[in-house]
Amino acid sequence: MRKKAKQEARGYPVGTIAFNGPNDQRASKVAVSVIPYEGAEPKLRRWFAESNDVRADEIVLAEIVTHLREHSVRSVAMVDRIIGCPHEEGIDYPMGESCPQCPYWKGRDRWTGELDQG
Repeated sequence: MRKKAKQEARGYPVGTIAFNGPNDQRASKVAVSVIPYEGAEPKLRRWFAESNDVRADEIVLAEIVTHLREHSVRSVAMVDRIIGCPHEEGIDYPMGESCPQCPYWKGRDRWTGELDQG
């Protein structure tokens, strides 16, 4: 997957891969979306791990590769870090609040990993 993500964009369908976790060390969730054409709604699929890291789970990684192949993905966008809490705002906790289960992310920018200056 990393090799495909490093290649230049080759058009649609595009796959996106995002890792989430309770902190910046363990990814307990991976969200993969497929965008079939420009302007299309993404088709989202998620995988979870209770105690291990999904980035090291060979079964999950193989399923992701299969999922992307089944959708004939030509380009992959992926960041090389964990980008936030695995819980969903508005679903697992109220909108505008921090996740009570993941204190590491409270006041932290999900893209840089740095604490907000506010």
